[in-house]
Amino acid sequence: MTAIVQIANVEKVYDGGFAALKGVTLDIEEGEILALLGPNGAGKTTLISTICGITLPSTGSIRVGGHDVVHDFRGARALVGLVPQEVTLEPFETVWSTVRFSRGLFGKAKDDALIEKILRQLSLWDKKDTAIRALSGGMKRRVMIAKALSHEPRVLFLDEPTAGVDVELRRDMWEIVAGLKADGVTIILTTHYIEEAEAIADRVGVINNGQLLLVEEKAALMTRMGQKHLRIDLQSRIGAVPDALAGFDLELADEGAALVYRYDTRAERTGIASLMTAMSAAGLVLRDLQTSQNSLEDIFVGLVHKTEDAA
Repeated sequence: MTAIVQIANVEKVYDGGFAALKGVTLDIEEGEILALLGPNGAGKTTLISTICGITLPSTGSIRVGGHDVVHDFRGARALVGLVPQEVTLEPFETVWSTVRFSRGLFGKAKDDALIEKILRQLSLWDKKDTAIRALSGGMKRRVMIAKALSHEPRVLFLDEPTAGVDVELRRDMWEIVAGLKADGVTIILTTHYIEEAEAIADRVGVINNGQLLLVEEKAALMTRMGQKHLRIDLQSRIGAVPDALAGFDLELADEGAALVYRYDTRAERTGIASLMTAMSAAGLVLRDLQTSQNSLEDIFVGLVHKTEDAA
C-alpha cells in the first residue's frame, strides 16, 4: 500500500521547553484504520494537530498526499477531515446548513446530493432541519463527523470520537467508521477505549510522553506480545506453591484455591504437559482448567508502565 501520511522525525517543543512530541516517525497507509492509544498528555492530540496544520512542528517534516503541511498547507489541509474532542457547533443553525456551510469553507462547489448521502450515512437525515441545540450529545458528534466529511477528505482524524457516548452509540460509531473505510477513507483514531482499537483498527500505535513506542498490526501485536494464562482450580486449598513446582511460573490465586500459570504463545512448548505431570506427582487434584490471553489493554498498560519506569 501507499503511505498517504508521512511523518519523519517530528518534534514539538513549546516555548517553556516542554517537549510534546519527541522524534515521531510514522507512515500511515492509504485506506487503513490506525488507532493511537495513550494516556492523557501522551501527545495524541498534539500529533493530530501538527498533521492537520493547527500547530507547527519544531523539527521534522509531515506530508499528506505528498503535500508538506508547512510549505503547502492548503494542499495538505484539503485532504484532511478533523473531528476534534470538543463539540464546537453553532447551536441555532440546523444540521443541514451546518454541514453545507462546512463544505463551502473549503471552496468546494455546492453538492446537495453529497450532503444528503453523508447525512443518511450518519443517520442524520431525519434531523436535517433540526437546530443543533435540540440534538443529543451523540447526535452532535455525528454532525461533527458530517462536517469533517463534507469536503470529501481522503484522511479523517477522529480525536476521542466516542468520549462521553453511551455503549450503544459507541458501537454505532464503530459501524460508521467501518463504512467510511469501505469508501476508501483513511482513518486515524485516538481513543481511551481499548476495545475500540481491538474492534476496528488495522494497526495500533502506542504513544506516551511524546514518544511513539510502537506501531504494529493489531493481530501481530497480540501474537507477539500476548501471554496466555492457565488457571488451575484445585480440589483443595493449599497454603503455598509446593517446592516440587518451583520451576514453573506459578502463583496462588483465590486464597490458595487456584494456581495461575503464565506461558508464552510464541514458545515451541507451553510446558503444560510437564506441569500437569508434576502437579499429579505433588498430590494436587485438579477441579477445573481455564485459559485466557492478554488483551490489548494488558499490553498497552505494560508498555506505558515500562516507559514511565525507564523515565
